[in-house]
Amino acid sequence: MSKAFVTKPAPDFNIEAFMPSEEFEKVKLSDYKGKYLVMFFYPMDFTFVCPTEIIGFSDRVEEFRKIGCEVIAVSCDSVYCHYAWCSQSRKEGGLGKMNIPLLADVTHSLSNFFFLIKISTIRQHQHYICNNVQHIFWTMECTWSLRVAL
Repeated sequence: MSKAFVTKPAPDFNIEAFMPSEEFEKVKLSDYKGKYLVMFFYPMDFTFVCPTEIIGFSDRVEEFRKIGCEVIAVSCDSVYCHYAWCSQSRKEGGLGKMNIPLLADVTHSLSNFFFLIKISTIRQHQHYICNNVQHIFWTMECTWSLRVAL
């Protein structure tokens, strides 16, 4: 059962990410204290259902920042897989240059907290917004992408 409920605190994770600088860094929820945070989960890298959303958030992240909000993407893939996907051009099916961190939840710690792994080890497609005091403010499940991918 999920431990994630609207109005409750989000977990203070510490997860390796592929950053916009094209470096690998640890990212923590506390890095975003005082800001709103859109945290969206997607099933896997190199799938056909995810790139448009990831690219859309990345290309428009400055609009979020203008209103005090940051954006991060999360999947179970490793930072090396994220790097490979970002190394491919968009015309070749890759993500190209990203302006948002891609978190590598390889231990499934966030997935388990949000109860997102329901079929095998594939993460559901879900969105969360944490408010400026790092409580879950809003959530939306998009199970259509998981069903399409399978």
